[in-house]
Amino acid sequence: MNKKVKLYGLPTCPICRRTKKYLDDEGIDYEYLDVSANHDFAKEMIIKSGQKTVPVIEIKGEIIIGFDKTKIEEFLKR
Repeated sequence: MNKKVKLYGLPTCPICRRTKKYLDDEGIDYEYLDVSANHDFAKEMIIKSGQKTVPVIEIKGEIIIGFDKTKIEEFLKR
């Protein structure tokens, strides 16, 4: 079963940790993809977002660069 939210991140990234905490606190089911542990995740993130920086959040095929609560909530409602 594919989760509708994917979070591409790094364990050393403070904004990624903040994003994970927000998703956990809100009870949002997501898949965490560590781009440092899996080169395929990094390539997938770059292809989808055009970015080499994290976090990148994918919600229902839409991309959010960085941590933006408003956009996360908006995209989840779509």
